[in-house]
Amino acid sequence: MLRDPKHRTAMLRPFLVRLAVLALLAFVSTTPSLAQVSGQVRVKIVKAGLLVGGGAGTGVLTYRGRNYPFRVTGLSLGVTAGASFGRLEGRASGIREVRDFAGTYSSVGGGAALIGGINGVQLRNDKGITIVLQGPKAGLEFAANLSEIIISLR
Repeated sequence: MLRDPKHRTAMLRPFLVRLAVLALLAFVSTTPSLAQVSGQVRVKIVKAGLLVGGGAGTGVLTYRGRNYPFRVTGLSLGVTAGASFGRLEGRASGIREVRDFAGTYSSVGGGAALIGGINGVQLRNDKGITIVLQGPKAGLEFAANLSEIIISLR
């Protein structure tokens, strides 16, 4: 017994609708705990050096509506001369868990300040977190170096 094409289409329609809904759910669903959300970072840092530079400061990571204070210490090797004070702001991306923000970051860069200037840095740790910061700095400094920065949550 052959059925007419309208009957076959009517029987297939609910199956196709269910298949489309399943495909849509599979495409758009994500697990919130695995989602990477970027955080806002604010840092105050004081640096000084002659050949080998050092710096220390404090900052705040704002992540998912909460503030996480942290301490920054660092060492730079290369050509460094002078002293400066900076206030940097930017974003930290690749965060899966707040505790991954703490750790050792590396950076290659340089900059100069004569009374005042603009500072910018991009840092990355071994957990895949990248921090991009920029902002004004004051002081007298020339630097071209390899830096290692340690961030510890308080």
